Amino acid sequence: MAELPHRALNWAQDPVLDGLEVYRVGGAIRDERLGLTPNEHDFVVVGADPDQMLARGFRAVGRDFPVFLHPVHAAEFALARTERKSAPGYRGFQFHAGPDVTLEQDLLRRDLTINAIAEDRQGQLIDPFRGLRDIDDRTLRHVSPAFSEDPVRLLRLARFATRFQQFGVAEDTLNLCRDMVAQGEVDALVPERIWQEMQRALGHARPDRFFRLLRKTGALEKILPELDVLFGIPQNPEYHPEVDSGEHVMQVLNQAARLNVPVATRFACLVHDLGKGLTPEREWPSHRKHEHTGLPLVRAVSERLRVPKEYQQLALLVCAHHLKVHQALTLRASTVVDLIQALDGWRRPERFDQVLLACKADLLGRSDMPDDESCAAPFDSAALDYLSQARQRTEQVDVKAWTTAGIEGKALADRIRQHRIERVQALKQQFKPTR
Repeated sequence: MAELPHRALNWAQDPVLDGLEVYRVGGAIRDERLGLTPNEHDFVVVGADPDQMLARGFRAVGRDFPVFLHPVHAAEFALARTERKSAPGYRGFQFHAGPDVTLEQDLLRRDLTINAIAEDRQGQLIDPFRGLRDIDDRTLRHVSPAFSEDPVRLLRLARFATRFQQFGVAEDTLNLCRDMVAQGEVDALVPERIWQEMQRALGHARPDRFFRLLRKTGALEKILPELDVLFGIPQNPEYHPEVDSGEHVMQVLNQAARLNVPVATRFACLVHDLGKGLTPEREWPSHRKHEHTGLPLVRAVSERLRVPKEYQQLALLVCAHHLKVHQALTLRASTVVDLIQALDGWRRPERFDQVLLACKADLLGRSDMPDDESCAAPFDSAALDYLSQARQRTEQVDVKAWTTAGIEGKALADRIRQHRIERVQALKQQFKPTR
């Protein structure tokens, strides 16, 4: 896919394309219709075969179907193709590309109507499936029943619902997705594809919409059962006016997006409360030790979805320590020093800050916090401020005098620890616990 603007490519007047029936297709047209700047451009060639493309200097790169790189600017041009389901899962397709495939047949195989629009070299739009109408109506709708043959399309639909948060999903498309889940198509998804779409969705402004749509179709129970089970589990309303554990996680995710934290931190927010799903019902709405019972679940999700190690490590830290972070003002100074040590705050200050940001999103992820404003809304950040300052004040320790006096080994480590505790004790006088 070309990363240059299509006008910079000058594809409409490109002599290399003379005599070829070429169309710009897909997401770029959709984005322009929405007033957005496209990041990439797709091109389809109709009525040609590989030999004709090679004769014009194009270089073949497609593995499953013919895709060619332009000889000058390396933009991708694919031959029009059809596809036929031949086996379960998203890999079970046979493709046919040849001069006999029409533009409409090529567009028919696409997932959503808003992605099945073409533009010719004269700037005329070809819209056989009324995608322009759905763009204007802000509706996500499948092109054909063949949508159900590829389970990845369900994930893409959820991601589009996340990226285009003003769009709703057509009811017949939702029903088609429910049928896909019921027929076991989602079971064929591989971890890499699930994580790829989930990671991209986490980066959008309303990541909750990805998981809500998956839950509405029944796919979340298959893909991320550890999260799905949280919906309907109550929490203590004194601290969680939203009560529902799953709803809390969705609100935390949205607040993390408003804080513009990295995707790794958003993933930590997503899984920080998984332990609540293991709380015996007789103990509801209390969830004692959920920060510990959740750790095996975070590991299991991370390993099953092949989540990057860096993400997993941060998520484990947030899961294990988020309660202590919130309770920092009530902890002894020695426990605060131990907490900073456990979070590797002196060696990895950037990651320590991400833990605090995840905890900030956790505090903001409540139903009594504004959902349509920035995170500048007032909230109790004293514990987070306290920990941040405590880490800074204990970061640098001058040990020269002690080593000169012959103090070393465990004695030196104990002296450093005591020095840090005293600094935290002095800092704590400036803060008052709120709970």
